[in-house]
Amino acid sequence: MIKTLEWTDTGVRFIDQTKLPTEEVYVTCKNYEEVADAIRTMIVRGAPAIGVAAAMGVALGARQSNATTLPEFEHQLDIICNVLAGTRPTAVNLFWGIRRMRERFEQVRSLPIDTVKTELVAEAQRVLVEDIAINRAMGRNGAALLPSSGTVLTHCNAGALATAGYGTALGVIRAAIESGKKLSVFADETRPFLQGSRLTAWELMKDGIPTTLIADNMAGAMMRLGKIDAVIVGADRIAANGDVANKIGTYTVAVLANEHAIPFYVAAPISTVDLNTPDGAQIPIEQRAITEVTHLGGKQIAPDHVHVENPAFDVTPSEYVTAIITERGVAQAPYLESLSKLVNNRESAKNVSQTTSSGLP
Repeated sequence: MIKTLEWTDTGVRFIDQTKLPTEEVYVTCKNYEEVADAIRTMIVRGAPAIGVAAAMGVALGARQSNATTLPEFEHQLDIICNVLAGTRPTAVNLFWGIRRMRERFEQVRSLPIDTVKTELVAEAQRVLVEDIAINRAMGRNGAALLPSSGTVLTHCNAGALATAGYGTALGVIRAAIESGKKLSVFADETRPFLQGSRLTAWELMKDGIPTTLIADNMAGAMMRLGKIDAVIVGADRIAANGDVANKIGTYTVAVLANEHAIPFYVAAPISTVDLNTPDGAQIPIEQRAITEVTHLGGKQIAPDHVHVENPAFDVTPSEYVTAIITERGVAQAPYLESLSKLVNNRESAKNVSQTTSSGLP
């Protein structure tokens, strides 16, 4: 399985996703500032992976703290968390990972500072192990929804590279194939950052899963020709009403799927569901550098001084979403009820957590 990120004695080690698919390069971030930069520059990307990276960044910063008193340590921890929180605004998992580390600090703050540091490192490692277990549970829950044979379209990368391992949307595809289903994948290239062509196609081919790469503007034609049987994507934030923020272009795919009566599924962990955000209109959308649009492979492809819009994400209204697949079960409309029920299903959460116990540090 691809190791998107891992904790090491010298720092947090990432596969550099900006170099894929032509180079398989790993970088080690030796302090929390370098982890923040890795998130900001998309060396690591994908909502669940960002959440794990943030937790590890907090742990790394805490481990390196020179504080001798608890107030001083807590002040440094606040600075670390704020720097990491300022990297990317849309993926709610980023803030979930930071919040979980803060909560662990509150649980162990009465212990000696060196012990607190050890506990925070252990918690970050636990977050990684749990993420993989969550993805596998999500895969099992979603596999039954996919056809026994046919072609599934996906947009962006919601695979092992977007998580600590196995993947969300691609995890569902993997689980379906492991269960014996005969599926192939159409991968949208996902302009302008090309996560589909650079990452999804690379990842699926490594697994030996039949994959066809198409340009984003080909999806509708493929649907009209009957070449797409289902669509499954990941998410960076899901509002309480089921509106889904995902990579730019997802909304277009959802509308096309609806027009052609093709089921449109979203796979994401419970940590991506934000019940405090009532609907998609309240989700902050990250704006990225215009050079991602005006340049390709370092070469300029647009005229000088042209006006550019480059939102990294769009919002798909819940009415276009057939089902939302999580590690705790599958939510369907009305999402205000079904998502709230899953988020508050503590027993299901406990069952998923227990499956990780043998892998915890």
